[in-house]
Amino acid sequence: MVERRYYRVAGLAFSIAAEPEQLAVLTNYEPFVIPASQAPERLFDITPGNVGDTSDKKTVYTDTSDEDMPRIEVYRLPARENNKEDDWLLQVAKNKAGEICTRIRASYDFNQVTLQIESADTRFAIDNTAMLMYAFTTADKGVLEMHASVTVKDGHGFLFLGHSGTGKSTHSRLWQEAFDDARLLNDDNPILRVLDHEGQRQVRVYGSPWSGKTPCYINRDVPVGGIVKLCQAPHNKIRQLRLPEAYAYMLSSASGLKIVPAMMDALYTTIAEMIQLIPLHELECLPDTDAARLCESTVNRKK
Repeated sequence: MVERRYYRVAGLAFSIAAEPEQLAVLTNYEPFVIPASQAPERLFDITPGNVGDTSDKKTVYTDTSDEDMPRIEVYRLPARENNKEDDWLLQVAKNKAGEICTRIRASYDFNQVTLQIESADTRFAIDNTAMLMYAFTTADKGVLEMHASVTVKDGHGFLFLGHSGTGKSTHSRLWQEAFDDARLLNDDNPILRVLDHEGQRQVRVYGSPWSGKTPCYINRDVPVGGIVKLCQAPHNKIRQLRLPEAYAYMLSSASGLKIVPAMMDALYTTIAEMIQLIPLHELECLPDTDAARLCESTVNRKK
């Protein structure tokens, strides 16, 4: 029997339906569970099923940005409902050369989602689908789903950005080694949201059910204290990025279907506001606590 559960991440709700044993493996979502009565309006609803005949799919593009990251093939299909716009079809493999293990059919606005799982890894299929749909449906809500590690210190969150293997997790760990009050909030996919808070615009960072290889699923949010782009180097050196540099790097670190003009426009608007509120820095660094101390002393304006 299929059951539906409801979740809220960064103040925004969605639902996932699955067999009880499939929902049971989603332990990373437990801190975000809410009763159905608190989710009258939702970003999206995921329902298990068959995506149907896909023989007339039209290729949009394939995302193979990193060798060890999932491969996502994006298509359009004639709508099954009475919608004026075509459905979306996403076919997902675990890596660049892997076989398709998940097929996702979504309405044009990504609100109604059919999930067809074709592998034994149920958690990956549901996790990946929810993470993608969250990014797509929040782009116009002042929200960014970021590829970053976040450490909280002095009641503020500090985001470390960088390509896979740059050392984001390592730098978060170094902060925890260097400062007794530093704690990890999320190690892969935190959520940034710009909103009105106590009469002023503020960027806040939220924990999420998606934290990569590090199990850190914390339902907490704090104001952002700083955002830092990491670069490996034989020295420790930090500088503030100019606005065009900051803009480009924030965009490259944010999730979204960037081939959709309306989604891109929304991401542009959100990023433009965020970098006016929070300066970005670039840290060229060694993997040592001196780098963590230099970074903290430069970007932590909340002491």
